[in-house]
Amino acid sequence: MNPVLTPTPSTSLIRREVAGLPLYDPGADPDEVATLSGSGRVIKLSNNENPFGVSPAVAEAVRKALADGVSRYPDPTGRRLAEAVGRSLDVPPDRIVLGNGSENILELLCQAVLDPGDLVVTQAPGFSLHETFPRVMGARVRKVPVTAEFGFDADAWREAMAAGPKLVFLANPCNPTGTMLDAGELAQIVAALPESSLLVLDEAYGEFARSRPGYPDGLEALRGLDRPWIVLRTFSKAYGLAGVRVGYGIASDPALIQALDRVRTPYNVNHPAQEAAVAALADHAHLAETVRRTALEITRVTDRLRAAGLRVVPSSANFLFIDTGHPADHVARELHRAGIIVKAWREPGYETYIRASLSTPEDNDVFVRCLTEICAKDKT
Repeated sequence: MNPVLTPTPSTSLIRREVAGLPLYDPGADPDEVATLSGSGRVIKLSNNENPFGVSPAVAEAVRKALADGVSRYPDPTGRRLAEAVGRSLDVPPDRIVLGNGSENILELLCQAVLDPGDLVVTQAPGFSLHETFPRVMGARVRKVPVTAEFGFDADAWREAMAAGPKLVFLANPCNPTGTMLDAGELAQIVAALPESSLLVLDEAYGEFARSRPGYPDGLEALRGLDRPWIVLRTFSKAYGLAGVRVGYGIASDPALIQALDRVRTPYNVNHPAQEAAVAALADHAHLAETVRRTALEITRVTDRLRAAGLRVVPSSANFLFIDTGHPADHVARELHRAGIIVKAWREPGYETYIRASLSTPEDNDVFVRCLTEICAKDKT
């Protein structure tokens, strides 16, 4: 739920666009759920976090970074990390921007590009900040819906592109559904995109999808295009660095990076985060094992939920979008009583859906049992 701004003398100072924004919903507070459930252990499935932990090399890098001291500012350019990313992707560092998570770069893009009244196109259902950040700048947001089977609607995308958006936010895989666009579908969107539009390809969950048949590497798909684009990636999900907040973007040209540098805070990525990301990027084996274990659990949990009669959207990420058949807020509250936190989806048309990230097999078994019991009880 989103409370209305409390009327005070300062309320009149707040911009109209800000006053009407919903609050970001991170999911229920774990301490409150622990109290409600009476459980000493809470299963948190609301934020798409990595339950398998970070690489040992990351833990050592953070230890050394803290030992170096945190009383000095970090490198404002993030040179070491930008160079490491550049080497891994064959991209010059001047086409790379670092962010306090990739969502920070979404915010910077809106600040640098959007004027009041500009049109932004994104997906529905979709990541809330793809709508919130444009609205902060006074932009208009148009959402392109999926098909009834959560597939790609080519006609709807072509119609939206014809309206001349200034920014297009496209997540692949999509949050919250976990569905992915294949190479042909991405190519159709690119072909329909006006030359004056900036395509923002959000690949926050791309590591999980990269081994799926047909999944396009966005950077390779866009690399040769003579039009503005930026691909966003993060260390928060598959790499497990959600707690230190670091993401990056690869842009079509250095001028776009220079514009983002003009609006970002100069020290937006702290020193331990930069060092952790450098170490994470180098540990290919740990990333591969995380992706492998996640894929196994996605398949196993999907099969069990479907066997129980629930509709589960096919996912190429580390979470599931589940139609409970009941108001999602009610289902989420019942799960809280069992010590489990999920994300109740409130976007119009999807109010019976929850999004649940995958945890360890043991936690996932508890989640499946509790969810199916709640849904079966509510049918009687």
